Order: sequence, then structure tokens, then C-alpha cells
Amino acid sequence: MITILEAKRAGLFGKGSFFPNIVAGVIVGIVALPLAMAFAIASGAKPEHGIYTAIIGGFVVSVLGGSRVQIAGPTGAFVAILAGVTAKYGIEGLQLATLMAGLMLVAMGLTKMGAVIKFIPAPVIVGFTSGIAVIIFVGQWKDFLGLPAVQGEQFHQKLLQLLVALPQFHLATTALGLMSLLLVLFSSRIRGMKKVPGPLTAMVVATLMQSIFNFQGVATIGSAFGGIPTGLPSFAMPSFTLAQVVQLMGPAFTIAILGAIESLLSATVADGMAGTKHDSNQELVGQGLANVVVPLFGGFAATGAIARTATNIRNGGTSPLAGITHTATLVLVLLFLAPLASNIPLSALAAILFVVAYNMSEVKHFTRLVARAPRADVAILGVTFVLTIFADLVVAVSIGVIMAFMQLLRRMTETFEVQTLGNEDLKSELQAFGLPALPKDCLVYEIDGPFFFAAVESFETAIKSTGGNPNILILRLRRVPFIDSTGLQSLLQVIEDMHRRGVQILLCEANHRVKAKLLKYGVLEKLPPQDYADKFSEHLGRLTSAP
Repeated sequence: MITILEAKRAGLFGKGSFFPNIVAGVIVGIVALPLAMAFAIASGAKPEHGIYTAIIGGFVVSVLGGSRVQIAGPTGAFVAILAGVTAKYGIEGLQLATLMAGLMLVAMGLTKMGAVIKFIPAPVIVGFTSGIAVIIFVGQWKDFLGLPAVQGEQFHQKLLQLLVALPQFHLATTALGLMSLLLVLFSSRIRGMKKVPGPLTAMVVATLMQSIFNFQGVATIGSAFGGIPTGLPSFAMPSFTLAQVVQLMGPAFTIAILGAIESLLSATVADGMAGTKHDSNQELVGQGLANVVVPLFGGFAATGAIARTATNIRNGGTSPLAGITHTATLVLVLLFLAPLASNIPLSALAAILFVVAYNMSEVKHFTRLVARAPRADVAILGVTFVLTIFADLVVAVSIGVIMAFMQLLRRMTETFEVQTLGNEDLKSELQAFGLPALPKDCLVYEIDGPFFFAAVESFETAIKSTGGNPNILILRLRRVPFIDSTGLQSLLQVIEDMHRRGVQILLCEANHRVKAKLLKYGVLEKLPPQDYADKFSEHLGRLTSAP
């Protein structure tokens, strides 16, 4: 309700905004129809499950999400993981995993994880979305070409069987698929068709062709699924056991993470297009509640859809009213036009998914990263891409994030430095106290950078290489933004070692956060009170007054 209240305060339910939002909602509903069915079939579900997902998920996100213009429903990003869950656990297992993912998303939103999800680096996101695009593209060969069913759980097994089966393509099915593909890509260039969505044109024309000529051997929604039932879905609680919950924990977590990334990316794109500002945590709560409710009415995983959200904005959508209208449009289609769907060729839906896969692949972004990004980022991109295709999406994202984290640590470690400050470096400060130079038995080190576990070795090496036999060692901490427990332990060890060597160690200039940690960890307890100072000048003053 937050977005509705905000839209009302902004005057977006007035006469001037009411009609444009209705129009945008109808257009998006028409665009969503073929996509919802196509994504459902690709995910191993029935086409009506995709429509139910778009209706219920779209409504809940529009009302309870964190973006005024977000349109939710089934998306291509989910296809790879959902198809695997459906193949292994059936549609009820998919719905249970969706419900569990919804609860996880709600928890993420309530614990303010919205900002953290955005920190997943671009090479990981591009790697797995491009990998998913490849899986979707290859997965549609069977329906596009009318090939026999293939067996095997692994991508490479299915790919090899599809390649062997290519000579068995069905001519009429392939012809309808090619015609549909051309219509998706180019129908908007036909005079008077500019505003008609390409996927809708392709689906309608292919359906008319099949209805008129009744091509033998062409798989349709009617022949494959028995058509689409008329009417709204009824409430049904998925049956489950504790063992199933445990088994589906991993897939549910993957759906939750993927849903969070997809929805927040979509909301961010929407902000750039519409000049709005979404609430990332409320968006996660809204997406979570949608995924809790959707499986109770026959649907499966839903998330913010970038293409449909962009379509909404481009056609004048500015408030949740457009999203609500989008769901109402789909309801009317389901109630009055469902029987007409029986003759929709699966090859036409496969053609639509070919275009979706290409758009998901981000070919230009992918090639630009490969050509221009640092080698470490290219490696992360490549590993995530390959693992997504040939291993598992969970493994791909996990390994990609771990590699990115390790690369971040390496870069942060390179910024860490322990510098020896000589008389020239301290000239102005020494002059203020009338000191021509530091006492011969005094060394000053400045620690520059985050003092954390990956930087400890550099610090200890620098301290061990301390030249001569100083009586006083001053450590300036003004350039240390934060310190972790490993850094604190290392600092404590150095203090104890210096004391055993008879060296007085002085600390100074820690910021309030670092100083608080020094106190809490007991580092300052190892020093006499005067051996810590908030200003370096206090130590210089002591050196000046020393006998």
C-alpha cells in the first residue's frame, strides 16, 4: 500500500493520470500474455500456471512493492532453475520452493538486505544472465523445430542429443516458428503495426495459420496441454513433508536470491526511466509476499520483469494503477478468450523465447566486458557463464561471488600501506614544537588503508623490518578507516612483542570507530594511558619535554 499512498500524494490518481495508466496497463497485459505462457512451458509448467503467476504476482507487487511502476510476473531468468526443480520434484515441488523463497524474500526485506543485494558485481550478474540465455535458447530448439523429446539432466547431454536430432526437424513446425520469429522482430515496422507488440502479433498470426490450415504434426497448447481452462484458479495449499522442505531449501534460496537481484535491477532501471526512487527493502517484502501467495493459486516464482516494466513506463504508466490494470486485462483474457488458446503453436512461443534469450544475453555488454574489463573481472565473467550452463546456477553464482570477493580483498590489500615517516615528512609538525628532527631512538609509522585480515601480513612484515633498535615506536592510525578482529589481534601481538623488546609503542589519531574497537578488544589496556593520543602533536609534546 506504500506505493499507492505515495502515488496518491503525488497526484497520480487524478484525471490527467488516470487514463494513461489504464492504457499502459492494458498494453502491458497484452504483452505479458504470450510471455507468461512461454515462460511457464519453458519452466516445465502448464501455460495457465504462467498466466496465474502474472495475474496474482503482478497484483501483489503493484500493491505492496517498493516501486510505483514495477510489473511482476514469470521471467526468463528463472527458467533454468525452475525447469530443474519441476523435472525433479514436479509442479507441487516447484510451488513449495516458490513459497519458501517468498518467505526468504520477506525476511531479506525486513532485515534491510535490499542494499546488500545490489553489491553483487556486474561480471557475476552478466555471466549468469548470459548463461541462462544460452540455456533458454537451446532449450527451445525442440519446440521451434518440432524435434523428438530428448533425455538427460545435464545441459551437454541434451545439447548433443538435439544436435543429433536436427535432421528430424518438422517442416511445418519450423516454418511457423520462422514466420513467428520474423514477426516478433519486424512486425512493428509494418505500417499501422508500430504500437502492436511483436510477440502478440506473432502468436495471433501463427494461431490463425494453424486454425485455418490445421497442419498435421504441429504441437499446440491444445495437443500438448489440453488447452487452457476458463476461469480463475482456486486456492490450494501445496502438500509437503519436512523431508521435502529440507530438499528444496537450496533451490528455494536460489530462487530468492535470483528474484531479489532481478526485481531490484528492474526497479533501478525503472527509476532511471521514470525519474522515481524505489524502496529496495519494501520491494523485497512485496516480491516475497507475492511469491508466498502465488503458489497458493496455482502459480510459481514471480519477480519484477524489466521488459514489461519498461513497456509500462514507455506507454505512460506512472502509478500502481497500471500494474493493477495489467492484471485485470489478463483476468479478462483468461475468462473470455482461454478456449482460443488451444491452437497456439508451441513453435510460436519458442520464437518469442528466442528473442527473450537474445535480449537477456546482453551480447554487447558481455563482449565489452571481455574486451575492456580487467583480466580478473573477465575471469569471473567466464567462470560464472560456463558454470551456469554446464554445472548449476547455485554453484555459478556462489563461485562467481566468492571470486569477486577474493578479487576485492586483493585490491583492498594493495591499497594498504605501512609508511615510515622521516624528518622531511614531519617537518612542519616538528617545527611547531621546536624540534629539528625526531630523536634518534624514535620511529614513526603511518598505517594507510583498511586494517583487516587480508592486510595483517603486510603490517607484520613492515613492523618486523623495523631498522635499528628504537626505544619509541609511534603508530599513526589517522588513515585507517576500519579495523577487524584479525587486525586488532595482530596489533595486540605487536604491542606485546615490542614491550618484550623494551620498545615503548605509542598509538595516535584513530577515528572514533577504530578507537572504540581498540577499547573494546582490550588493545588500549596494554598501553599506559599516556601512550594513546587523539593527536600526534601530544606525543611530540612529550618528546619535547622528555629529559
